[in-house]
Amino acid sequence: MTQRFATIGAVLLLLSAGLSGCGEEKSAAQAAAPPPPQVTVAKPTKKVVTDYDEYVGRFVALDFVEVRARVSGYLDKIHFTDGQMVKVGDPLFTVDRRPFQAALDQAKATIEQGKANVAFAEADLERGKNLPVGTVITQQTLDQRVQAERVAQANLTAAEAQTRQADLDLQFTELSAPISGRIGDRRVSVGNLVTGGTTGTTTLLATIVSVDPIRFEFTMDEASYLRYLNAASVQRADSVDRGLGLNAQLKLIDEKDFVHQGRIDFVDNAIDTSSGTIRGRAVFKNADGRLTPGMFGRIRIQAQQPAEALLVPDQAIGTEQVRKFVYAVNSENVATPKYVTLGPVVDGLRVITAGLSADDTIIVNGLMRVRPGSKVTPQQLEASNPKDQAVRTN
Repeated sequence: MTQRFATIGAVLLLLSAGLSGCGEEKSAAQAAAPPPPQVTVAKPTKKVVTDYDEYVGRFVALDFVEVRARVSGYLDKIHFTDGQMVKVGDPLFTVDRRPFQAALDQAKATIEQGKANVAFAEADLERGKNLPVGTVITQQTLDQRVQAERVAQANLTAAEAQTRQADLDLQFTELSAPISGRIGDRRVSVGNLVTGGTTGTTTLLATIVSVDPIRFEFTMDEASYLRYLNAASVQRADSVDRGLGLNAQLKLIDEKDFVHQGRIDFVDNAIDTSSGTIRGRAVFKNADGRLTPGMFGRIRIQAQQPAEALLVPDQAIGTEQVRKFVYAVNSENVATPKYVTLGPVVDGLRVITAGLSADDTIIVNGLMRVRPGSKVTPQQLEASNPKDQAVRTN
């Protein structure tokens, strides 16, 4: 019996030692808990920014001309190289002139014949007027001579008009550039019959588009249109100019920045009821001819007057379903999400239009290590720009 009690005591002693060891391990684990995560914090950047709207549109030429002949005939000469730049008055095509030259010569001959008839009729009428009416010449004969003189004058006038038309037809055989710009390829080769005229089906010979300046057409929604009206009224206090004259910047699909400078020169006179949009147009310089009609681009227009705004780096912004937020750190180093409304990117920083104040301290790096309501170890870098802080800590 004494031996049994000794065995039980030994077992209890071992259990007590084990339980004591577990308690010590738990205390050690609690003592070794990790500190709050380190994060980089900064104040939002204050900066005067301008709000812009961007639209996708297409370039159109200021002038577009289809070169067609005004007279029919066989094409005799082509005076340009496909795709070259032409100026107003440069020769382009020549239609065979010989039939039109012959018609002009014939019309001139008709004029000479008409002049001779007029001279004879006038002389005959003068002789009749000098004769006694009723004895030597009858009144009917005198009236006939008057009629003959008038008919001769009318025939001469018709011959002169026919000559002018024949001269015009001869001039129309030489087709010159009506505008300055870039001409396309020839649509008809030398030796083909060209159908001309002002009515019916005529032969298209080539097309010319103006190059400098060039227009850019786009559509805007009704709300944007109203903002531009307000911006234009601020610039011109005497009258509202419907956005005309507002500056615009443009970039092509292979360009990163809006490097092309232009201005709005036209806004349509009605809003499309089916789409709720209105057509706008800007004009840009194109001295090098790089901007081509039909090319796509992106235009940026000032939506309102410059104003002070708060900016933060994009990496400081988190996403919760459809909402955006930033973590603000309070005086007790507790991170709390603040839901914000985003604006455009300016100089690499994101504009915050609502939900943030200038006194807030936000986390700009280490966002993935933070949970709502958790404590953090903030670290303030010396860089004055949150963008610089983000770059330096990455």
